Amino acid sequence: MKLIQTTIPDVVIIEPQVFEDDRGWFMESFNEQRFHAGLQNLGLPVPRPFVQDNHSCSKKGVLRGLHYQLPPHAQGKLVRVIQGAAFDVAVDIRKESATYGQWVGLELNSRNQKMLWVPEGFAHGFLALEDNTHFLYKTTDYYAKDCEAAMRWNDPTLAIKWPEMEPLVINQKDREAALFPG
Repeated sequence: MKLIQTTIPDVVIIEPQVFEDDRGWFMESFNEQRFHAGLQNLGLPVPRPFVQDNHSCSKKGVLRGLHYQLPPHAQGKLVRVIQGAAFDVAVDIRKESATYGQWVGLELNSRNQKMLWVPEGFAHGFLALEDNTHFLYKTTDYYAKDCEAAMRWNDPTLAIKWPEMEPLVINQKDREAALFPG
């Protein structure tokens, strides 16, 4: 497992070691000991334990986000795509952070097998680039409706460079989300 810091050092790309042969391939999709050691080697804190796994399936053009949960139920997320492809985005919403209001985006897909660690204090969203995109999330806290929040995916202050795609499918809650408070 290789951990690579992004332009926002707390957000980390994880490249698992994939073993391929004439039968197909095998990989460890998660190993807590290696994940924690990798974060510590980068000088990053070890997250709280993962307590919930989520799985979504989206059609091409579906944009979900930018979602986050407020304390006391803030969530760190370890995300990956097991089928299809998505452009995944994390936005730093920690007011005391040097990277407050900055975002990181990358493609996660079933071919590159990459994962993204999005710690607490970040809004998260993705755009499905293919039909039947299956997205998995491991979270460090349980879903809490009273703590859920969202920011507008196309906020001009954030200026996220989403891939061009028409039509976009965005639910009403995400279309009407608040603007970044920056």
